[in-house]
Amino acid sequence: MERATMALAFLLAALAASAGASPVNKSCVTGSAGASVSIGYGGAGAGCPRAEEIVRAAVEQAVAADPRMAASLLRLHFHDCFVNGCDGSVLLDDKPFFVGEKTAGPNINSLRGFEVIDAIKAELEQECPETVSCADVLAIAARDSVVASGGPSWEVETGRKDSRTASLQAANSNLPGPTSGVATLVQKFTNVGLIAKDMVALSGAHTIGKARCTTFSARLASVGESAKDTGFLQSLQQLCAGSAGSALAHLDLATPATFDNQYYINLLSGDGLLPSDQALAAPAGSGAEDVAALVADYAFDAALFFDDFAASMLRMGRLAPAGGRDAGEVRRNCRVVN
Repeated sequence: MERATMALAFLLAALAASAGASPVNKSCVTGSAGASVSIGYGGAGAGCPRAEEIVRAAVEQAVAADPRMAASLLRLHFHDCFVNGCDGSVLLDDKPFFVGEKTAGPNINSLRGFEVIDAIKAELEQECPETVSCADVLAIAARDSVVASGGPSWEVETGRKDSRTASLQAANSNLPGPTSGVATLVQKFTNVGLIAKDMVALSGAHTIGKARCTTFSARLASVGESAKDTGFLQSLQQLCAGSAGSALAHLDLATPATFDNQYYINLLSGDGLLPSDQALAAPAGSGAEDVAALVADYAFDAALFFDDFAASMLRMGRLAPAGGRDAGEVRRNCRVVN
């Protein structure tokens, strides 16, 4: 915690000296050597050279029309990978005798962007039928959503197959909740093969997007307990009053549509929206990783956050189904199995 306190002091001094500055990092992070994946679709003999171009154009159009869509598409990839690996299972609709994951507690009335993925997939099927999986579309769209919002880029590792099954139970149990504490968050990430550093870096995705009042009502119960965040929480109370929990608040009030490190600066100021976000700034301890120190590091150094976020997105994107990356199919329609 001493490290975090020192970093906060340096951060405040730097902000005072350079108010309004927006650090830009244009680094490109690639996969680790030896990863059993292909990079992109544009190589010799590839079946769909224009795949990433098609996805990028569609994502840019969708985000231009609705800036919140960037966070929604990024979240789809996250919710897909945390449930039995990155296999496109989150996209499957409920059917007679088939239950998907869309009605799971963390997903219902929350996930969005399915129509954007449908449109991308339809264009890809015209360009190169049964070549680009829905799981890969999610991974590429997540990267392009970050870039469209001003964040880092990375080479997306492709070659995933789409599952023929889904798991409502795993969706309800595997995904971190908005009221989770640090220990629970670390455990959820550990359960799928990621580490605490990945958890802190990927939580930075909350620098864009919105959340309903029902997801942060526990934060409102602490109004008046800390002078540091009283004004922020009172503003949220006013927003949520009379909305029956349906009102939406920006996850990052300062730069809501820009992918930057403001999320971590907000946490150090007590202005994290979700209880699970604000918990990162003051953990009691989380084993090998000092979570609070990482928050301070990312608040002070946007370039470090961008690099670590891209690296963690690659690691998350490698989470494979139990049957391996080659198990499954390439769906023609992301909502139903072939």
